Amino acid sequence: MAAMAASSLPLPPLSPSHRIPTESLHHQNPPPSNFQPSQFDIQNSGHQNQQNVTIKTPTIRSRLSQLCREGRPEIARLIFDTIPRPSTVLWNTIIIGYICNGMPDEALLFYTRMKTQSDVRCDFYTYSSVLKACAETRQLNFGKAVHCHILRSHLNPSRIVSNSLLNMYSNCLTMDKIGSSFQYDLVKKLFDTMRKRNVVAWNTMISWYVKTKRPVEAVKQVKAMMKIGVKPTVVSFINVFPAISDLKTLKIANVFYGLLVKMGSDYHGDLFAVSSAIFMYCELASIDVARKIFDYSVNRNIEIWNTLINGYVQSYFPFQGLALFVEALESDQIIVDDVTFLSALSAVSQLQRFDIGQQLHAYIIKKSTPLSTLILNAVIVMYSRCNSVGTSFEVFNKMPERDTVSWNTMISALVQNGLDDEGLMLVYEMIKQGFKIDSVTVTVLLSAASNLRNDKLGKQSHGYIFRNGIQFEGMNSYLIDMYAKSGLIKNAQVLFEKSCTHEKDEATWNAMIAGYTQNGLNEQACNVFRQMVNQNLVPNAVTLASLLPACSPMGNVSFGKQLHGFAFHHSLDQNVFVSTALVDMYSKSGSINYAENVFLNANEKNSVTYTNMILGYGQHGMGMKSLSLFHSMKENGIKPDAITLVAVLSACSYAGLVNEGLDIFNSMERDYKIQPVTEHYACVADMFGRVGRVMEAYGFIKELGVEGDYLGIWGSLFAACKLHGDFELAKVVAKKLTSMEEKEMMGYRVLLSNLYAEEGKWASVDRMRKEMRDKGFRKDVGCSWIELGGMVHCFVSRDRKHFQLENIYEMLEILAMDMKDGG
Repeated sequence: MAAMAASSLPLPPLSPSHRIPTESLHHQNPPPSNFQPSQFDIQNSGHQNQQNVTIKTPTIRSRLSQLCREGRPEIARLIFDTIPRPSTVLWNTIIIGYICNGMPDEALLFYTRMKTQSDVRCDFYTYSSVLKACAETRQLNFGKAVHCHILRSHLNPSRIVSNSLLNMYSNCLTMDKIGSSFQYDLVKKLFDTMRKRNVVAWNTMISWYVKTKRPVEAVKQVKAMMKIGVKPTVVSFINVFPAISDLKTLKIANVFYGLLVKMGSDYHGDLFAVSSAIFMYCELASIDVARKIFDYSVNRNIEIWNTLINGYVQSYFPFQGLALFVEALESDQIIVDDVTFLSALSAVSQLQRFDIGQQLHAYIIKKSTPLSTLILNAVIVMYSRCNSVGTSFEVFNKMPERDTVSWNTMISALVQNGLDDEGLMLVYEMIKQGFKIDSVTVTVLLSAASNLRNDKLGKQSHGYIFRNGIQFEGMNSYLIDMYAKSGLIKNAQVLFEKSCTHEKDEATWNAMIAGYTQNGLNEQACNVFRQMVNQNLVPNAVTLASLLPACSPMGNVSFGKQLHGFAFHHSLDQNVFVSTALVDMYSKSGSINYAENVFLNANEKNSVTYTNMILGYGQHGMGMKSLSLFHSMKENGIKPDAITLVAVLSACSYAGLVNEGLDIFNSMERDYKIQPVTEHYACVADMFGRVGRVMEAYGFIKELGVEGDYLGIWGSLFAACKLHGDFELAKVVAKKLTSMEEKEMMGYRVLLSNLYAEEGKWASVDRMRKEMRDKGFRKDVGCSWIELGGMVHCFVSRDRKHFQLENIYEMLEILAMDMKDGG
């Protein structure tokens, strides 16, 4: 937008035969990338008195201008070098010629030669041209040097030069160079010192405020401009519309767009203005208004089509976006470009429709051969989002040229689809082929390390970041997440605590809260949440979804209700991740009615939401409700996944619905295209065992063969044998279990020891317990808790640590005496 502020490169006045109307010079539409041919056909009457009338300077200059117009500035430069004492206007011609041909660096070098190798004085046109070259190349120091040259020339800067200075500084300065406090805003200071400001200067300031994320100041600038009688141009509106988008205020948008319409058809019919207005309303989630502007526009270029198509996609209306894309294809007035295809590919990615993706890919190949790397990268993303990462790799493997984005895109696709090891192999190949790892690659590496729980890989990635000085947004949150998921919660904690307060954004706090929760450190998670609130940071949906799972293990349902209340008051309870976490929290806390209410009132539900509710019903013995909810998923267009099947099979097991559970198990591959795994087999074995059909469970497990050699499957059968008193089968199962030397065997060894004790086989009991001691097995201590007055009290067997220890044991003795007295 900043480039729109300056209408064009300032030029010397024209001769009468070539003079352009004044109003066309001040037209504020965004400038084309190259200057108009007339910009080379100018005469500098101010310098004619310095030239001998016998020298045909205008003829030489016209020839130089023509060569630059034809895209041959090098030849113009060669002719220039043959002129003994070229005038200022000829120097300016070559400088402008370089700029118009996209060679700003050469223009700066030529200016340097002009200053050092000639005695010709620069004029305002020289300075304004060179400042434009500085703006295009973002060379702030060079621009400052030119500014010094202007001051030393003792020329009072003209309005054109002042505007060029504003444009240069606004393009070259960045947030890190002026500071977030804006105490020394050089652009504003320069603007304030200008004695005469035209609309170009005001537009530059509006653009500057937008660039530096100060939307309120940008809107105020327009108001101030109009207040003193400066009429806004089309560029004024184009520049301020993004500021209004950032303000998220539809009322202000309507006021400014209404003003644009009021200014006449030259304003609201301008193609750039139409595109900017559509973009603004899309950003404000008023897609219907954006569509009306599109429909009422008389002329539409491809940029307008692309803006609305992309607006639909960014607003998560992929069907509408694709429908408009088809309209664009059928239109005779425009030709779609790569930007159009990119938006269409994004729409297909959202829909996750592989069939539509294939059709679109085929059409792009047919219409755009060869395909650009940018398009192929988007195709890779599209196929990976459609759960066809294999097709993504085929596209990647056949790419004639790959850039770093191509490698990162493919690596990300592999990691996001659970192929972490393959992603790591591709990183190795990327390095082998000479591509440098950047912040995106490191982000994917950290994600892979988190998924694999590979602390070694995570540490290596962290070391690479440190050695190469890589910085990127959200880096600390990725590192904390990686260390927490790798079980190195202390490392995550140290990294979190060493971060400065101003460096801790919401993502960093959320990562630490989630890390504590995932590692079972629920009290610490709550403490970090309290610290976050004390820092005046407002928790978001991710915060709540990360913290709610910590409530049920602590038995702290009241705290969970407080979080629910916070979510309700901040309109976060309808977020699908928050509502899903609330269902899970209430179900596990025994408040199934609360869980059901949250589920029924949720506007958006995904497969995880259904899974949590199905599991909650099952754990509370409501098997029929679980089945009913499971079957309703298909009616609501929600596809169950493997975990949903585990939940509904578990529900059938809890409720004794064996036949219903077997029907679902047998339909997994046929109806849902889901291959059963050990968790599903364990549910079926448990389903038989709970109702006493232990021999059927044993037969089912034996038929599984190698797939049945899983501790959880045999363990559930063993528990069923003990429950239903089938000691003979229990011994057979126990022999199988004892052959599985795993850490989790401890619980089953205890059960087997108890089984022998019930039969009075004390020698076997002693043998089992001696084996456990010799192998270092130790049973995890059970824990019970109760919440009183907002405080959770935890108890374990033979606990001597509670602060009310004496009172508790005194009450236990009283209760024991009462029980004896009562028989």
